[in-house]
Amino acid sequence: MEESERLAAFEKKIGYRFTDRRYLLQAFTHSSYANERKIRKLPDNERLEFLGDAVLELVSSHWIFTVNPAMSEGEMSKLRASLVCEPALAYCAREISLGDYVLLGKGEAATGGAERDSILSDALEAVIGAIYLDSGFTNAKEFILNYVMNDAEAKKLFYDSKTILQEMVQAKGQGKVRYEVIGESGPDHSKCFVVRATSLDGLETVGRGKTKKAAEQEAAYGAILKLRGQED
Repeated sequence: MEESERLAAFEKKIGYRFTDRRYLLQAFTHSSYANERKIRKLPDNERLEFLGDAVLELVSSHWIFTVNPAMSEGEMSKLRASLVCEPALAYCAREISLGDYVLLGKGEAATGGAERDSILSDALEAVIGAIYLDSGFTNAKEFILNYVMNDAEAKKLFYDSKTILQEMVQAKGQGKVRYEVIGESGPDHSKCFVVRATSLDGLETVGRGKTKKAAEQEAAYGAILKLRGQED
């Protein structure tokens, strides 16, 4: 797929057309890709990520403040941390197949960078920054509300899925959830761990992350969704 077609396909997916597609191209460009093409001096997405993070914090804070008028400052801070933490943002990125569009260096691509939470969450924040620069706060806010703050009840589980899962399992009399590392890949500076979570009732899920803790949280999140599905 040619560059213009890639950009157009993503625009169609998110329902927003850029006035200046250079912003979107920069949002897709990981530093590993830019570094391999130094002659072109291609800008990577780190500066856009910085900007997008600030816009995301403001929009998410305002949304939480407005939707939860009785919530304390501490509770609002915890909820915001849940909704904009790295695993939650990576989940949002996967919902719009952002990994299919991110431009990675050969080494990063070969080690599964397109599925790494850190890369996906950074790229999502960069897209927010790109929209903000392209047309201002209103459209950036609309994107955040549509693709980040949607389904907040499910996404806030990312913050401490292990604790929530353990409480659910204990309530059913199933003892302690067991976590086991069943695989790892990548160089020491960029590991990807695969963890399996199991409980006595036969529940089993798998999670991935750049740390064992992150992989455990993802596995726990998947288990929570399974249990809730069984209860529905």
